[in-house]
Amino acid sequence: MNRTKVAAALTVAWLTIGMLAAAPTRADDAANTEALKVMDAFMTAFNQRDPAAWADTLVYPHVRFASGKVAVYPDRDSFIAGNQIQKLVDKEGWDHSAWDSIQVVQSSPDKVHIAVNFSRYHKDGTKYASYPSLYIVERVDGRWGVRARSSFAP
Repeated sequence: MNRTKVAAALTVAWLTIGMLAAAPTRADDAANTEALKVMDAFMTAFNQRDPAAWADTLVYPHVRFASGKVAVYPDRDSFIAGNQIQKLVDKEGWDHSAWDSIQVVQSSPDKVHIAVNFSRYHKDGTKYASYPSLYIVERVDGRWGVRARSSFAP
């Protein structure tokens, strides 16, 4: 990853952390409703192992912080090309995931911060891992999507 992408990703993380720590909580019910719809669509597409539908729940550039790395996907095609769902299946025996909790932390008419906990399950329904995460959902050009996510998942 080049320095510009790393600097941009770190700036987003720093600003997000600063906003969460310092900004008062604002609520926008319409934005919250739309953002939660996106979160449901995100999980549905992920569980269906449908990279195109999953990519459609995001806005670009899309950023993911996980496993000590920052992944920046400049566009839909790069996200689809970088899809690693099969590795999750092969490495962990993953079958599906589910939101354990989902809470809007802050919102404005065009951006919603959502704190979640999610779990991963094997095919037999056994829960084998749970992780807290933060999602940033934005409205861009009239369309809502996940802009960034930071997870403690590997």
